[in-house]
Amino acid sequence: MRWLPLFLGAARLAVAASTTTETETEDEVKVYTKFNDVPVPPLIELTPDNWEKESKASKWLMVKHYSPYCPHCIDFAPTYQTLYEFYYTSKPVGDENANFTTFYDFRFGTINCVAYYDLCSAHKASSYPTTTLYKNGEQVAALKGVKSMPVLSEIVEKALEATKPGSRPAKLELPKPGEIVAPGYVPKVAAPQDTKETSNVDIAKDVPKVDLVKDSATVEQPVKDTFITGNDEYLMPTPKTEDKATEKVVDKVVDKAADKATETKATETKAVESKAASKADPSTEATAKIEKAKGKEEEEKKKSTSPAYYEAPAVAAAAAASIKGNKPKTTPNPNGISQPLTAESFQSQVTMTQEPWFIKFYAPWCHHCQAMAANWAQVAREMKGRLNIGEVNCEQEARLCKDVRVTGYPTIQFFRGGERVEYTGLRGLGDFLAYAEKAIDISKGVQDVDAASFKALEEKEEVIFVYFYDHATTTEDFLALERLPLSLIGRAKLVKTRDPELYDRFKITTWPRLLVSREGRPTYYQPLTPNEMRGTRQVLNWMKSVWLPIVPEMTASNAREIMDGKIVVLGLLNRDDEESFNGAIREMKSAASEWMDKQIQLFQLERQELRNAKQLRIEEAEDRNDQRALRNAKNIRINMDRADRKEITFAWVDGVFWQRWIRTTYGIDVKDTGDRIIINDEDNRRYWDQTTTGNPIVPSRTSILETITKISQNPLNIKPKLTISAFEKLFFDIRMTFSEHPYLSMGCILGIAFGCLSWFRNSARAQRRAGHGTHFKLEEGGIGAPSEKGSTGGFIQSVFGGSGGSSNGPKAD
Repeated sequence: MRWLPLFLGAARLAVAASTTTETETEDEVKVYTKFNDVPVPPLIELTPDNWEKESKASKWLMVKHYSPYCPHCIDFAPTYQTLYEFYYTSKPVGDENANFTTFYDFRFGTINCVAYYDLCSAHKASSYPTTTLYKNGEQVAALKGVKSMPVLSEIVEKALEATKPGSRPAKLELPKPGEIVAPGYVPKVAAPQDTKETSNVDIAKDVPKVDLVKDSATVEQPVKDTFITGNDEYLMPTPKTEDKATEKVVDKVVDKAADKATETKATETKAVESKAASKADPSTEATAKIEKAKGKEEEEKKKSTSPAYYEAPAVAAAAAASIKGNKPKTTPNPNGISQPLTAESFQSQVTMTQEPWFIKFYAPWCHHCQAMAANWAQVAREMKGRLNIGEVNCEQEARLCKDVRVTGYPTIQFFRGGERVEYTGLRGLGDFLAYAEKAIDISKGVQDVDAASFKALEEKEEVIFVYFYDHATTTEDFLALERLPLSLIGRAKLVKTRDPELYDRFKITTWPRLLVSREGRPTYYQPLTPNEMRGTRQVLNWMKSVWLPIVPEMTASNAREIMDGKIVVLGLLNRDDEESFNGAIREMKSAASEWMDKQIQLFQLERQELRNAKQLRIEEAEDRNDQRALRNAKNIRINMDRADRKEITFAWVDGVFWQRWIRTTYGIDVKDTGDRIIINDEDNRRYWDQTTTGNPIVPSRTSILETITKISQNPLNIKPKLTISAFEKLFFDIRMTFSEHPYLSMGCILGIAFGCLSWFRNSARAQRRAGHGTHFKLEEGGIGAPSEKGSTGGFIQSVFGGSGGSSNGPKAD
């Protein structure tokens, strides 16, 4: 008996180990495709961790270097996948039982160059896609760009023939990209099974075993405890329990199986009927098996569940009380009118509740407010029963308007509880309604999505912020998350997820994590510490920098946001010509994606160079055993601040709607010239509309990329044009110089002023000297100027008086 507890403990460990092994095995299940009805494993995903091992695991290795956001890589993907499947299932001549991989020692793989840039850089893959063939880990051939199946096959065939001479067919028929069978393949027909034996299957035994036990397990899994965040539910898994809902579903499954068994017995032969009748009632047997399986699973769950696991719902309940607040119990805006609000009603109906409100602050004498009144009343009618619409007269409620920081009329704000955001869009009816629709959606809380719902959302939204969390995410994290949606109204969608499939897609390994997906292209929020993830202001500043689509439409409301401080590749497009418009947008998105990929590569390369320089300093200090230099080298901070470089972004504008502005600013009329591209530098009032060859820039990936590359290196490589006159440009440059270099400009002005003052002072002195006779004039009666009679008596007489020296006096002897 003394050994019994030890024996039981060892048995439990063995069961746990086997369970873990089974779970890991299930997690590692790979998704196979089929070609020629043969299962094909997925391509080998190569990383820096497994490269050395995988590159030496076979003699030949063909690798595709790609970016998941590159349109050319996306187009090339079916070709490369079909090439791999075709060769994986192919057979050498004369040996139908041989396995391609082992016979030729040839494998296929891929490298994601966005995730593993350093590895691609080491392989000298400077453009995507690049397909490289390696022999024993050494590169033997490389193909850059999108290549056809015959071009790729030619390289593969040479390698195969070199490995096994004479084993390749003289003529090879290749499939087209995306096909699942090779040309001329005849599918094998399965041999018919013995229907008699099949008909004699024990129905009573078969139905519960295959369907019901599986269904019962499926029934129990969705049971979760929930707590409310905003108006959304945060799902947290809890141990499976016997509740009434589960019992009802299980009973329904059992009844369904019993009905199925009854219908089957009615259609079978008499022999089957008699055999089925001799068995126990199938529904009873199914119920017994389900109860037994559930009881066993419940017992194991109780053993493996720690007390800490049950603490989460308690914390969640506390969070619910603080986040949920007072849910609206009445229908919003039941009468379809804009409700006048006072300070008292504003506090009781707006700030003290969680009901969303769209409120206008106005003054009766304001002409803009009077012009907007009709649209505002129509918004209230359209939002009847959906969104509260209100208005505050700031002449009567001056203190309230001051508290909400109203600085001009009209001011429009959206409120939910104590949080608010100002509406800055246009004031047309359609603009108001579009904003209100998005406000209703966001005010429901942060939606929880899985991979399927996220994919559907990507088809509707251009910009989606995704918050990844797990079971360890705290209440403070969710509270911080709930403060973000208001600022995103009319900008982007914010969702949260804990779907493992989305973890894998976006390479998420730490939680919580935030990113933005634009056109399926992720941009990550870099800070990871709890304080940085919960800092609403810091997160919102990052969101503002990335919440525009990759190629947004420029309108009057977002023009400043798009143009200021950036060099913008602006497409002047005609929306009426649908085919041309769609092609131009596609080309601009392709160019934008490729340019962003290039900038990421340059950023990573620059960072690596700085890291290498730091490491060299550290090694040098270690070699000299200079501890002071070593400390200084280790304290070097790698600064990747790119504030001194202008960002290059992309946008488009409706050339017909904005025809007058485009013609006066850029001298282009889309109706006459067709779709055009201009590269605008708003800060310097200049633009470029020609390539290096002097041709107009058209909506073409090649034309755009070659031009912005030159401009980014040196804006003077291509002569720019001005959006203002030369006279205006002079004053504009002076003003910009003062704003950018105020101290230097002030010093220059003071220097010029001092120089001018000195010049005037010297001129004045010269004039005063000339006016006061500071030099003697040699003339009659002057010094050294003898008179006609040769006497100097005039000067003496003028000084001393008298007539001495006069020529008319008596002469001395």
